[in-house]
Parts: sequence; structure tokens; C-alpha cells
Amino acid sequence: MATIRDIAKEAGISAGAVSRILNNDATLSVSPETRQTVFDIAKRLNYTKPQKNSKNEKSSFTMGIVQWFSAEEELKDNYYLLTRKGIEDFCIKNAISIVRVFPGEDDAHSRLKHVDGLICIGKFSQKEVQEFISICQNIVFLDMPVEEYHITSLSMDFKQAVYCALDYLTGLGHSKIGLLGGLEYIGKHELIKDARAVAYKNYMNHRDMDYKTYYKEGRFTSQSGYEMMCELLESGNVPTAVFAASDAIAFGAMRAIQEHQLHIPEDISIIGFNDVETCSYMNPPLTTIHAPAYDMGQHGANLIYVASNLSIHTPLKAKIPCELIIRNSCAKLK
Repeated sequence: MATIRDIAKEAGISAGAVSRILNNDATLSVSPETRQTVFDIAKRLNYTKPQKNSKNEKSSFTMGIVQWFSAEEELKDNYYLLTRKGIEDFCIKNAISIVRVFPGEDDAHSRLKHVDGLICIGKFSQKEVQEFISICQNIVFLDMPVEEYHITSLSMDFKQAVYCALDYLTGLGHSKIGLLGGLEYIGKHELIKDARAVAYKNYMNHRDMDYKTYYKEGRFTSQSGYEMMCELLESGNVPTAVFAASDAIAFGAMRAIQEHQLHIPEDISIIGFNDVETCSYMNPPLTTIHAPAYDMGQHGANLIYVASNLSIHTPLKAKIPCELIIRNSCAKLK
């Protein structure tokens, strides 16, 4: 018996678009010729609509989600958790089936074989990128700019975010500004260049401000933030302000500052990144960069779904703006 996928393959459009045409969806933007072609193929193949026998009938569109983080790591990182939730909420609202795979799963490729769209969250090697593209051409990478011109990718505008934070600190009179960053790897050995660190170095260099004295890199954890801040405080070269590459790092740094009998923001100002809910309940409440991870997930899912329904093949490469959320952890330099 013929299926929607058979019709889609012969018509040269997505299964999702075929389903909407056969269901006389007037909101689908396709030419009258394409609609007629679909009906002609369906008639020739003797296609019959399956009977609805359950409210939980499987969706005609299936979204694959590939995650860089494991389930355990994701629970520790609100950023990727929110990204995935944005995707899944979009899918639930639009009755889209989901196939989700985590790194290291042996059957990942076989489970993704028949998806209509694929979203890859996080950082992946060039080999992995090519493997995912071979599985599904209707693909988007989130939080990772992809060099291939024909692939869609969405990521945060880290340069804009860092410059916004540093402009705020320099506007308060600070010039001795430290960065507490994190190192990340693809696999075990391929170091990822963090756009936040690159933007920080460029900003400081262009303004002839010393950064090497106040620059530390560790991990994206509170423990690492604590250790890096302790190193700075005990080095004798203490910054008057610190920009942390994540809120988790900032939380650890705040503890280190307070344990060294210094005050925030009177002695040291500090800015985080991500804007997790806990920021509002710190002492003092943490000034941070709001990175709209949930919205990035929604945008990514929408791009995949719309591209399929409209048969769009032109890629999109976009940067999502971030916002500085001012609270009480920064003050003018004395």
C-alpha cells in the first residue's frame, strides 16, 4: 500500500507538505501545480488515507533531535536543557513526533533514518556534521556556526553579548577586568574556541587594556569558577571587575570573593552569562547576560518545520541577540 513518503519521494517535496496537501490545508503555501501533482500521484498509486483510530495517532512529521550533552550533563546545564525544551514544546504544539538521541548511543543513526527534519544541539566534529547531513538534508545546528554554506545554523551572538557586558563595566570606570572562561572539547581532544573568550580578548586589545593578567580558563562549573577566582585573588593582581562565561562560574567566583573578605560590588563587580533563575536569588542578585536558549530551540524547530512545509532549500545562518540584565552585582569604581 502506498504511503505519504512514497508520494513525497515522487513529487520531490517533504512528507509533511504532502500530508497537508492531501488534507486540503489552505494555509500551506505551494503552487496549484504542486497540489495537483500530489493528488495525481496519490490517485495513480491508489493511496488511501489511514483511518484515525486514536487521539494519539502518530504525526506525519517526525523531528529528530541530536544532543551533544548526555542526559546527566544536561541536568547540570540549564542552557541546553532550555534549548531542548523549546524544541519539544514546539513539537507538542504542532503534533510533531520526536526521535531524540544522546551521544554514544549505538543505534542513533538507525533511529534517525526516517526523520523529516533534524536538529543538532551543541558542538560536533566535522565528521559528525557530515554524518548528520547524510541522514537528513532538512537540518539545523543550534549553538554551533557551521561553515558549510548550504547548512542552516543558529547560535547566540556572543560578540555582541560580551561587548555589551564590557561596555557596561568600562562605563562604570573599570579597566582591570578579568575573564573566567571554560574549556570545551569535541570528543576528548579537539578544543573548541569559545567565542566569548575571543570577543573579550579583542575588546581589551582594541582599547589597550591588559587582559592577560586577569584571564583564567577552567570548566563551566561553580567549582571551577571558585578555583579560578581564588587564583586571581591570591596572585596579587586583583581585578576590579570580572566577567564570567557562565552563571555557574560566576556563582563559584562570588563565593571565593566573599570568603576572601571582599564585598560585591563594592570591592569587585561581577557579571555572569545565561541568566538562570538562581541569579535573582544570589547575594547580591547577579547582573548577567540573558541568553534566550528556549527561544533558540523554538526558532530551530520552526525553521525545520517551515522549510519542510514550504519546500525551502535556501539555508539561513543567524545570530540571536542577548540582553544584559542589570541587578546589584556591579558598581562604579571607587
